[in-house]
Amino acid sequence: MKKLSILAVLALSACIDVSQPAPVSGPPPSKAGPALSPQVAARNFTSVVARMEPVIERECRASGIRSNCDFRIVVDDRPNQPPNAYQTLGKNGRPIIAFTLGLIAEARNADELAFVMGHEAAHHIEEHIPRQQQEALTGALILGGLTAITGGDQTAIQSAQNIGGTLGARRYAKDYELEADALGTVLAWKAGYDPERGAAFFTRIPDPGNRFLGTHPPNASRIDTVRRTLARLR
Repeated sequence: MKKLSILAVLALSACIDVSQPAPVSGPPPSKAGPALSPQVAARNFTSVVARMEPVIERECRASGIRSNCDFRIVVDDRPNQPPNAYQTLGKNGRPIIAFTLGLIAEARNADELAFVMGHEAAHHIEEHIPRQQQEALTGALILGGLTAITGGDQTAIQSAQNIGGTLGARRYAKDYELEADALGTVLAWKAGYDPERGAAFFTRIPDPGNRFLGTHPPNASRIDTVRRTLARLR
């Protein structure tokens, strides 16, 4: 199993973060099953990487994006990390999908791991990081510029730029998560996994609700996205 200590990197962080049960509306996805032993969890992760990676890279290249499609799937083995998975970029622009040990242990079956992996890969294929960077830059320039025009000093301008950058980065964050859920469903399906069973993961993570400028959509919306996408595939 590959390992990598991820330190200060730009990432779409906390895409999956498990800390408490979270009920969702509507019929729940099929039952995920009991917690797995560490040995079974490790085997599941290894097998999912082997099946998902070629599918992810093939779909990435077929999408026509200019970014690197040579994915590196790693384990973030830093101590005391909560269950989480995220997508980031290496120094050379190589896409990295990282899983914490806690998430690998928390997943109840290979379908959940495959869906999460597909979701994270979709962030890169949909070019969410550069799009988010551009939106953050635009927000910083607009709010910073307005503050300068109205006579704000350097401290006020800097503060406005920080606020504008945060608002810009969050403007489409929930849309990006739903886009990644939809494409992640396709990727998991093409690799031979059951995305609806994989989406049962959302029944065990905190529900962020529909907060203004929140970074994640409600869990029920995410499960609905998976089901709609899967219905088209079927």
